[in-house]
Amino acid sequence: MNSILLIEDDVRLALLVKEYLESSGYHVHIENDGRILIELINKHDFDVVILDLNLPGRDGLSLCKELRPVFDNPILILTARDSDEDQILGLEFGADDYVIKPIEPSVLLARIKALLRRSRKQVLEPINISYDSLLIDCSNRRVTIRDQVIDLSCHEYDLLILLAGRAGEVISREYLFNAAFGRPYDGLDRAVDVRVSHLRKKLVDAIGVDGDVDGGIKTVWGRGYLFLSNVWKL
Repeated sequence: MNSILLIEDDVRLALLVKEYLESSGYHVHIENDGRILIELINKHDFDVVILDLNLPGRDGLSLCKELRPVFDNPILILTARDSDEDQILGLEFGADDYVIKPIEPSVLLARIKALLRRSRKQVLEPINISYDSLLIDCSNRRVTIRDQVIDLSCHEYDLLILLAGRAGEVISREYLFNAAFGRPYDGLDRAVDVRVSHLRKKLVDAIGVDGDVDGGIKTVWGRGYLFLSNVWKL
């Protein structure tokens, strides 16, 4: 049985969500104090964290940022805050999905199922992908440039695999979004762009000031992203 941690201070809403999800075969633990989030994560093995942003004592965005480095499973933000800025920050801080209240329970359940499918998806990867100075060790999920280990989040690593595995081919934003989130791209969500931006910055920093300004990931306007293998020549 999948275990879900629901961080929500609206008791009535939390109980409604709990009842619906448990009727669908999930175990749900409710907590209304985000300040003990990390403590709970360390004590229990949760498959998904559903996180409200408007919490007493701690803002949900800062909690998401704190949680991401220590929690590898999906984080879903469920909030009434619908500003573009909050959505961008939530995704930048590591959320896998951002859902705005109110939402039908059946739709929330579908989002959770999509996240779980994504987190358990076994991608057949080669032992490594190598382009001269860039080495992606897929068995250890480690990326090095000129033998320097690059600190990537799990999402950034997965994005790099998708792009580097098809170097020289333009990969559409729709394809990347579907691979990352398990659902069709709606034409508006900027989650993929945010993650490409973060990945690109880390690659640029590793290449150095004399490196390619795109970090080997070129934006092809109106089509998607192109991974350049020739950037990594020694």
